[in-house]
Amino acid sequence: MSMLTPPGMGRQYRIKGDKYPRMRRPRRRGRFVIGLVASVAALGLVGWGTLQLIDVFSGDGKKAAAAGSKGDCGTRATPSASASAGAVVKPAQITVNVFNATARSGLAKKAADELKKRGFKIGDVGNASKEFDKKVKGTGILLGPASSLNTSLPVLATQLSTAERRTDAARKGTELDLVIGDGYKSLNSEADADKALAALAAPQPTSTSSKKDC
Repeated sequence: MSMLTPPGMGRQYRIKGDKYPRMRRPRRRGRFVIGLVASVAALGLVGWGTLQLIDVFSGDGKKAAAAGSKGDCGTRATPSASASAGAVVKPAQITVNVFNATARSGLAKKAADELKKRGFKIGDVGNASKEFDKKVKGTGILLGPASSLNTSLPVLATQLSTAERRTDAARKGTELDLVIGDGYKSLNSEADADKALAALAAPQPTSTSSKKDC
C-alpha cells in the first residue's frame, strides 16, 4: 500500500501512479429543486395577495360604498301616510245620532248630552231600529259611511274605544251612528278621550324607505 493511500481505503482506493480518488460530496439536486419550487410558490402567493388588495381598494370598495348608500336609504324614517294626511277631523265637524238598543231607558239621551258637552254635534236621539234593538251584546256599534273609516269614525271611537266599528257603502252623507249595546256603562272618561284625540292628531312617524333619496 502506498503511503498516499488514506487509512482504511483498502485496495479499491489504492493510489497508483498520478491518479487520485475524488473525495467531493455528491450533489444534492433534490434540495435545490424543492427550494426552487417553494420560491415560485411564495412569489405566486405574494402576487395573488397584491391583486386582491388592489381589487378591494378599487372595485369592491365602490360596491361596498354603493351598498352602504342603499342601506342608509332603506332605513330612513319618513312620516306614515296617516301622519302626512293632514289635520284630523274635529269633533265639532261630526254629527252623531245616538240610539239605545238595550232594555234600559235613558242611555241614549245621557250619552248624547255628554258627547255634545265634548264638542260633537248631535242629530237624532232615541231607540235603535229593529236591526239592532236588543241585538247588540257589546258596549256599542259605531256606524258610518265608507268615507268615514279613516276620518270621522276613529274620532268618535276615542269616546267609546270598546265599541265595534262598521261602515256601510250604501250609506249617504257624513253622519255617524252610536248604537248603545247591553255591555255599555258609560263613555270613556273625558281625560282618556282627550289623550286618544291628541294621539290621533299627531301619530308617530314609521320607518319606511324613501324612494326619492334612492
